Amino acid sequence: MKKKWLPFVFSAALLAMPMSAFANESAPAVVETKQSRVTVAAFLEQAVTELTYQHGSDYMREEVLEKWLGGYNFEDETAPVSQGEAALILIKALGLEQGEQTPADYKKSAAQLGFFEGVSSIAPITETEMQKLFANVEKYQNKAIDDKGVPEISVEDFMKNPGDVGYQLSPDGNYISYASAWENRLNVFVKAMGNESAPTRVTSTKDRDIAGFFWKDDSILYLKDNGGDENYHIYSSSFNGAEEKDLTPYEGVAVLPLDNLKNVKDEILVTMNKEDATVFDVYKLNIKTGETHLVAKNPGSIQSWISDSNGEIRMAVESDGYEGNVLYRETEKDEFKPFITIEAGDTVSPIAFSQDNQFIYALSDKGRDKIQLVKYDLDGKEEVILSNPNVDISNALYSSSKDKLLYSAYITDKVHYEFFDDEFEAVFNKMKDKLGVDESELGINDYNKEMTKFIVSVGSDTVFGKYYYYDSETDTVTQLAELSPWLDEANMAQMHSISYKSRDGLTIHGYLTLPKNKKAENLPMVVIPHGGPWARDVWGFNPEVQLLANRGYAVLQMNFRSSTGYGKEFVDAGNKQWGLKIQDDITDGVQWAIDQGIANPEKIGIYGASFGGYATLAGITFTPDLYAAAVDYVGVSNIFTLLDTVPPYWETMLNMFHVRVGHPEKDKELLKSVSPVFHADKIKTPLFVAQGANDPRVNKQESDQIVEALKKRGVDVEYMVKENEGHGFMNEENKIEFYNAMTEFLDKHLK
Repeated sequence: MKKKWLPFVFSAALLAMPMSAFANESAPAVVETKQSRVTVAAFLEQAVTELTYQHGSDYMREEVLEKWLGGYNFEDETAPVSQGEAALILIKALGLEQGEQTPADYKKSAAQLGFFEGVSSIAPITETEMQKLFANVEKYQNKAIDDKGVPEISVEDFMKNPGDVGYQLSPDGNYISYASAWENRLNVFVKAMGNESAPTRVTSTKDRDIAGFFWKDDSILYLKDNGGDENYHIYSSSFNGAEEKDLTPYEGVAVLPLDNLKNVKDEILVTMNKEDATVFDVYKLNIKTGETHLVAKNPGSIQSWISDSNGEIRMAVESDGYEGNVLYRETEKDEFKPFITIEAGDTVSPIAFSQDNQFIYALSDKGRDKIQLVKYDLDGKEEVILSNPNVDISNALYSSSKDKLLYSAYITDKVHYEFFDDEFEAVFNKMKDKLGVDESELGINDYNKEMTKFIVSVGSDTVFGKYYYYDSETDTVTQLAELSPWLDEANMAQMHSISYKSRDGLTIHGYLTLPKNKKAENLPMVVIPHGGPWARDVWGFNPEVQLLANRGYAVLQMNFRSSTGYGKEFVDAGNKQWGLKIQDDITDGVQWAIDQGIANPEKIGIYGASFGGYATLAGITFTPDLYAAAVDYVGVSNIFTLLDTVPPYWETMLNMFHVRVGHPEKDKELLKSVSPVFHADKIKTPLFVAQGANDPRVNKQESDQIVEALKKRGVDVEYMVKENEGHGFMNEENKIEFYNAMTEFLDKHLK
């Protein structure tokens, strides 16, 4: 729908007042009826309010209406809504259409469903009649709910290895690789396509899951760290798995792949902080011998490197985390020179060079609020390819074989795509239709050079994931794997997109997951603030959210200010607001859920990891009466010690922390006022803390400090430390132990 919907002008207070308060008491009754008739626009707005959780976002409310009506247009939205039109709106909104053609057809269907029970068949739709309609719709929706929930599923079923993941095609498209459990650890397997031969395991790690893997010619390369220290090494494995080798056996060094060098045999580009722990240089790595050759030396400020279509390092991004430059050079023999200035808070993220190396594709919000997909020539002249007025463009896929962008994506409630290649779009839509899914449920994981063979994945809020192989030449789809097939989709809970207003008028988006087969009334609720905080929650399958919903909890996730995806101003609104306005956004979300009647105000828990762990501690410190239980998972308790113990390779970004969080000297009083460890005397909420001993981001002392401070006061704190883990538990047995302890703790205090 193109037009902007008229605002619903009837306030809750107005609806509660008798019409006699506005009309002359001696006026005829018909005048009162005329005055109280509801317009089409007002009914539409009320329908969004009543039937969705989009209570704060204008553009999301418009998206909802466009989806409901599917191009249907009312002749005059300012005219009073008829009963047939009201029925049409309700039937479409609930997805209950059965071939109705006219408003009269819709009214007949709605009446059969009980929507018009107690509503006069001849009276116009007044505010009173409208409320009766929505009460009847709620009654219809609750008819199938017996409020008994669903069968309890074990923590093990949610948290154990889900099966085969990460499917990839070999460069020639004749083999397929994936990760699967062996000895309780993710290892890599390879299988020939087109025959029934058994897969070959090509890695044999027993101490730690494979963190990632990829093909180089006929070799498998994979990444693994030691006990969660995030110092990833690159290992090679022969095609048959007979030989494994640590190609970067340097203690305390992190190595990450940069360019596969598709036209160079046996060599790839990697970044490595071997010479200086604080910065990453670029090396060529021989995958047969492990020999390295320095390609680009980091002067101390480079955050990322970009190779051209020939595999030469031609571009780099220098930054202190907040300001900087995109640098460019003609050849690897030349000096880098400033190409694009990155001013305070700007984002300029190069994606790829064009094949002729005359253009660079990038994501950028330079000079504007939202990140857009852009194209730069070598003079720095910008051409905008795609923008969205409401959210950032989140990513784009460039094909070197086609030398063009295939698609770009943005996220409102879910992921949405914009295509630039008609042929690719046709293939995508064919796969989508064959699999019977929406665009937001389909992901392109890999494809061959000719783009005729694809690995795709399907997932949703209730489906963990399924992998498929699609051959566009034969138009055939083959299922490869299903993640956690033991989890019955029928027992999983739906994740609803929500929005609400913060106390100072910002629009906050998020997600509400309600327990299956439970009325959304007076439920115990767990709030999960995300980590970062410069990140965001998205729609999709989340095992820990599903675990809590399965236990009968409503789960609330919100993208508070400083979350990414909603523009530069929204991120900047969180600067130096840890424990303050960011925390207010979280608190306002809790209050919204209480005001909607969804959450029991006496049974609210809060749980978060990393920054979410900080928000958990801040929540029970600065709003101690709001929460009945709290779980802090690798969270920050003291911002001073957080800034003092960042990993070496984060030191070049300290200025970003000083701008966005606070400076330990200039903002000393601010940081002390919002660090929970200094206010532990205010904490009275039962607390469970979990920490990895090797965490390089949030040092173990963050958890030690808050636990010690509370124990000094005689407050009992449950504390779980894993010596072989880092920033979050990865090993299956540790995850299962943690989530068992967490659910037991929450059940004890919230049920």
